[in-house]
Formats: sequence, structure tokens, C-alpha cells
Amino acid sequence: MLTGIERIQIISIIGSFVFLLGVLELIRIKLIKEAYALLWLLFGAIFILLSFWKQGLDFLAGIVGIYYPPALLFLMLIIAIILILIQFSVVISKNNDSIKNLTQELALLQDQIADLRKKKNSE
Repeated sequence: MLTGIERIQIISIIGSFVFLLGVLELIRIKLIKEAYALLWLLFGAIFILLSFWKQGLDFLAGIVGIYYPPALLFLMLIIAIILILIQFSVVISKNNDSIKNLTQELALLQDQIADLRKKKNSE
């Protein structure tokens, strides 16, 4: 059928495309914002590239010093997860700061409203 392509490559190509299409669908229906999906798209594209280019995986594994090339994919997956977790941590930290600021502003506004009500009632 396909000369030179192994069954595992076909499975990884299909899996990578399904993953990438899934991320694109989540972006399309606005469940993931584009800014947060960049790392998902980047690593999905890398996995598609390495699924097609088996010698590239072997070459990169040799450069890194990994003797079993599929282990490089696991390393890349772990790196991807760590980068995505760092990105989420940054977003959560910013949101926590925003929530704290909004809560403080709300408390000040409620205090001002209470003062206005007291002044209105005393008149």
C-alpha cells in the first residue's frame, strides 16, 4: 500500500491529525482561546512532522543522546506539558491579581454607596 511507511507511522500520523483537528475545533467553537492554544498547535505540528519524517526523529534522538528514538517523543510530550502548565500558571496568577483588585474596588464602591445612603437618610 504505502511503501516505506510503517504501521506505527500511519497510526501516529492519524493520531496527530486527529489531535490537531480536535484543538482547531475547540478554537473554532471558542472553548480554547487562540493565545492559549498556540503551544498545543505547535506541539501538534511537531508531532505530525516527526510522524512523517522518521529519520528526523532518529537524527534528533542521536543529537540529544537518546538511544531509543520513541523515548524522544515522550520527552517532548513532557516538555510540552510543562510549558503548557507554566502558561496556565501565569494566566491563573494574572486572574488572581485581577480578582483581588476587583474585590477591593467593589468593597470601596460598597463603602461609598453606604456613605451616600447615610447622607441621604440624614437629610
